Amino acid sequence: MWLLTSGPTREHLDSVRFLTNASSGRMGFAIAEAALARDHEVTIVQGPVALSPPPRAHVLPVVSAIEMLESAALVLERGDVEALIGVAAVCDFRPARKLAGKPAKSAVPRQLDLVLNPDVLAELTARRLARVHIGFALQSMRTPEEERVAFSAARSKLARKGLDAIVLNGAAAMESDASHAYWIPARGEDVDLGVADKTVHARRLVACIEELLVRR
Repeated sequence: MWLLTSGPTREHLDSVRFLTNASSGRMGFAIAEAALARDHEVTIVQGPVALSPPPRAHVLPVVSAIEMLESAALVLERGDVEALIGVAAVCDFRPARKLAGKPAKSAVPRQLDLVLNPDVLAELTARRLARVHIGFALQSMRTPEEERVAFSAARSKLARKGLDAIVLNGAAAMESDASHAYWIPARGEDVDLGVADKTVHARRLVACIEELLVRR
């Protein structure tokens, strides 16, 4: 079974207001569809999105980073996870205190006290309960210097989180159907996946993950 985390998280200030990001969940769903087409069983721990998930995927909806971590950990602990794929754009911070209900605008603090969220993928990977662990890095790559920095940051993230491979995407990918992506494995040569839409990239990434699993 392949386990994906996908979409954004929402970190609530009160019952209505929240911190989030622009992740649409399209990349996670595209990978799930490509994996299902290859007859893999897929479970998606899914943050709030407007899209309909692939029909044959098992979807576990969550809202916050902590909920995402807890839900994915339960799936891992049940066993039989071949690939853990962290596609989700998890909010880095959450409000230190959630206010009750929906306070009036005048009652909401003008300065927020924020605390760090758990690093969902790093904590899941540290359990070593999947055969392979794949992450994503979103970096600005508009100039040669930004591209050099992006590759360095992606490789650092790969090592820091104990991943088997990481997918490097240009920052524009979050709100676009197409992007330039790279497959960066912990061992072996980087693969330039080219400029393509998320459906094409998903098929290429599934092939890369399958190859990684064969080598295990």
